[in-house]
Amino acid sequence: MSRIDHVGLVVSDFARARGFFEQALAPLGMRVMMEFEHDGGRFAGFGSDRPVFWIGDKGRQTGGAHVALAAKSAAEVDAFHAAALAAGGRDNGAPGLRPHYHPDYYGAFVLDRDDHNVEAVFHGGS
Repeated sequence: MSRIDHVGLVVSDFARARGFFEQALAPLGMRVMMEFEHDGGRFAGFGSDRPVFWIGDKGRQTGGAHVALAAKSAAEVDAFHAAALAAGGRDNGAPGLRPHYHPDYYGAFVLDRDDHNVEAVFHGGS
C-alpha cells in the first residue's frame, strides 16, 4: 500500500510530461492506469494497483513541488534515478544514504522538466 494517497502536479506540456513519467516511474512498477480529459484539461494517473500520482495540464503552473514515492529497495531507487535522467530529468541528488533523515534512508532526487522535485525513497537498509 502506498504511503501517500495521491499527488497531483500541474505540467506545462502534457505529452512531454506523460512520456517523462512513464519512463521515470517504470522501475518503481508504476504505469499509466487512468487518463481522461475534463473541463478543458488532460489528466493521467500513475500507479501500480491504483492511480496515486497525477499530472494534468489544467490549472496554474507552479513548479517547485516535491513528492516522495516509496521504493521497495535501494536498487529500485537507483533504477528510478537512472530512468528519470534518461527521460530528460536533471539530477537533484544522486542515489545514496541520507543519514541526516534517518540511518537507513536511501533516496534519489530528480527535477522534471517543470522543476518539480521528484524523489524515490527506500526506508530499509541499502
